[in-house]
Amino acid sequence: MAALYACTKCHQRFPFEALSQGQQLCKECRIAHPIVKCTYCRTEFQQESKTNTICKKCAQNVKLYGTPKPCQYCNIIAAFIGNKCQRCTNSEKKYGPPHSCEQCKQQCAFDRKDDRKKVDGKLLCWLCTLSYKRVLQKTKEQCKHLSSSSRGSLQEKEQFSRLSSGSHYNSQKTLSTSSIQNEIPKKKAKFDAISANGDSFSPDLALDSPGTDHFVIIAQLKEEVATLKKMLHQKDQMILEKEKKITELKADLQYQESQMRAKMNQMEKTHKEVMEQLQAKNRELLKQAAALSKGKKPEKSGAITSP
Repeated sequence: MAALYACTKCHQRFPFEALSQGQQLCKECRIAHPIVKCTYCRTEFQQESKTNTICKKCAQNVKLYGTPKPCQYCNIIAAFIGNKCQRCTNSEKKYGPPHSCEQCKQQCAFDRKDDRKKVDGKLLCWLCTLSYKRVLQKTKEQCKHLSSSSRGSLQEKEQFSRLSSGSHYNSQKTLSTSSIQNEIPKKKAKFDAISANGDSFSPDLALDSPGTDHFVIIAQLKEEVATLKKMLHQKDQMILEKEKKITELKADLQYQESQMRAKMNQMEKTHKEVMEQLQAKNRELLKQAAALSKGKKPEKSGAITSP
C-alpha cells in the first residue's frame, strides 16, 4: 500500500504525487488558495481569501505606518518609511547606489560584484530577475515535456521497427534458395537499366532508413521549441509592460491622493485660523461696546440731577 501524506492546509491525506512540490498542498487547496502577488511589495504569497490582496508583512506595516508611497528607485508602492522601500534600502546599504536595469531601464538594479549572481551575465532589477527566471522555468518545463513525448514516440517507432524486422527475417528464412536466385537477376537488370540511363545509384536512397523519421521529428520539435520560446518572451515582455504601467498608474493615483489630502488639510488649517481671528476680533468689539455703554450711563444721570 502506497504511503499517504497530509496536506498542509486541509490536513487530509493524499498520495505524494497529488501534493504540490513546494508547500505540499492538494489540488483543492491550490485552487482555493492560489499563489498571488502582493499589491504593494509584489512578492508572491498564498492567498487566504479572495479579498486578501496584500501579504502579511505589508498588512502589518500598513497598520503601523499607513498606506505606503512609491519607492524612488524601483517605483514599487512599498515605501512605508521614507521614500525608499525596505528591499532597496537594504540593497543600497549592502551594495551601494543602484544602477540602470538592462531590461526595464530603471535605476533600480544593484551590482553584487559577483557574475555568478547575475542572470545570464545581465544586471537586472528584482522584478525583472523574477520575470526572467519565471520564463526560463516555463521554457524548461515545456522542453522537458516535449522531449519526454518525443522519446516515447521514438521508442515506439524503434520497437515497431524491431518487431517488423524480426518478422521479416523469420519470413525470409522460409524462402527457398531458388526464389532468391530468381530475384537476383531481376535486381541486377534493374540496376543495369539505371546505370544505362546515366542516373547515379546511391545506397542511402536504396535503403529505407528508420532514423530519417527521427531526424525529421527532432527538427520539427526544435522549431516548435524555438517558436514557443519566442512567444513566451513576447508575452513576458507584454506582462512586464502592463505591470509597469499599472505600477505607474497606482503611483500617480497615490500621488494625487496625497496632494489632495495635503490641500484639504491646508484649507482646513487656514479656515480654522481665519475663524479664530474673527472670533478674537468679535470678542474685542464686544468689549469695546460694553465699555462705551458703561461710559454713557453716568453722563446721562449727571445731566438729569444738575437743575
